[in-house]
Amino acid sequence: MAILVTGGLGYVGCHAVKQLVDRGEQVYTLDNLIYGHKQAACGSTVIVGDIGDQTLLRQVFSAHKIDAVMHFAAFADVGESVADPEKYYLNNVSKSLAMLQVMLEFDVKMMIFSSSAATFGEPEIVPIPEDHPKNPTNPYGRSKLMLEHILKEYEQAYGLRSISLRYFNASGADPSGLIGEDHTPEHHLIPLIIDVALGKREKISVFGSDWPTPDGTCVRDYVHVGDLAQAHLLGLEALRNGKETTAYNLGNGNGYSVMEVVKMVEKVTGKPINAVMADRRPGDPAVLVASAAKIASELGWKPNHPDLETIVQTAWDWHRTHPNGY
Repeated sequence: MAILVTGGLGYVGCHAVKQLVDRGEQVYTLDNLIYGHKQAACGSTVIVGDIGDQTLLRQVFSAHKIDAVMHFAAFADVGESVADPEKYYLNNVSKSLAMLQVMLEFDVKMMIFSSSAATFGEPEIVPIPEDHPKNPTNPYGRSKLMLEHILKEYEQAYGLRSISLRYFNASGADPSGLIGEDHTPEHHLIPLIIDVALGKREKISVFGSDWPTPDGTCVRDYVHVGDLAQAHLLGLEALRNGKETTAYNLGNGNGYSVMEVVKMVEKVTGKPINAVMADRRPGDPAVLVASAAKIASELGWKPNHPDLETIVQTAWDWHRTHPNGY
């Protein structure tokens, strides 16, 4: 199949691209390079451009006879989305609609959508199941949920089938060491702690030590980025086999506290980490852990790297060989 991967030069997208290429698919990677890196192409054909550029999209769909789309292209900084919601709704919703319009013009009716656990908001049940109430607390989460709703309606009206994958904390790097996490600025916990180990950062701030958790620090569900990518390939296979529109959570089902992650980075790197306690951040839930039982039972997805040590080790292998990113 010819597959268009939007945002395929970003962190999660490039890991999916690598697995698709390794499997022998024909992969076209569309990225505007705002956050993507050309060095992460992994053998795919790179098209530099924006998902909102319908003229470019029509050229791509016409020239390459695209069969399916994996849609990663989105802005994903929660804090920025609160400060500048217009940026998020224009990019994550309006431009996605522009792309969907072109997909329908060319009768492309399969999409894997990179959604987010941010669609849930404050958890009422942990681990969080797919049918948990959706009350996102920020424009980023709302933009992802909006597109999920749109995709459901597009199946009913136009027959465009999609699978939305709501993942929790993407972590780690491909074991090959070829690709990894390179964000500017960086907001994810594991690379921030690794920056301390590398001497690039003086300390890591721990937001709250009095949460109702075993050690008082927030608990999150870390899932290896390669396992996330694998779920996208399983979703694509399911759509090929006639699967109807649905959504799945992606997580390990096990949570690790901030201090457990700090200690694991110390263990893997052999470096002391200066962790400094700070005030809680407003809106932070104490515990965010996913139930991935649905995708396990329906698609047979199972994390290959579920343990925190492997996740941190692969991240460390990437960052110590790429201390300045790509």
